[in-house]
Amino acid sequence: METETATRWLTDTEQCAWRTHLEVNRLLTHQLEKDLQPFGLTMNDYEILVNLSESEGDRMRMSDLATATMQSKSRLSHQVTRMENADLVRRENCESDRRGLYAVLTEHGLETMRKVAPHHVASVRRHFIDLLAPEALTELDKALKPIAEHLRGQRGRP
Repeated sequence: METETATRWLTDTEQCAWRTHLEVNRLLTHQLEKDLQPFGLTMNDYEILVNLSESEGDRMRMSDLATATMQSKSRLSHQVTRMENADLVRRENCESDRRGLYAVLTEHGLETMRKVAPHHVASVRRHFIDLLAPEALTELDKALKPIAEHLRGQRGRP
């Protein structure tokens, strides 16, 4: 365990960058969530719909969906139950593994995605993309990729 004298405290520049990142993350997430509310969706709902709509057959194993959305299996199960009640998704048994379940996008879920996606993209543009010059977006992407790769590795993911 490191002693206090061995702690590498953040410099003023590092502290400023870190706190700005935290603030932007919280504010942007809050705004995007707020912009989904008129559609009766949360960011978690939308993320699940996106993952399913981008998967072959509009379906994913529940365990893979939990990993993709960084939710516990229990939390995802409750989330999917709420989404089933709204007819956005349904569960299906996995033929190759009797214990496995798929989350499957319903027709209503697909229609919801088609309706909501343009509004969500406009929100992302309005509150993030369009506030940065194209060069800044390229630099931001380049700066964040090693962090994302490191954190994926910490989760045991490729």
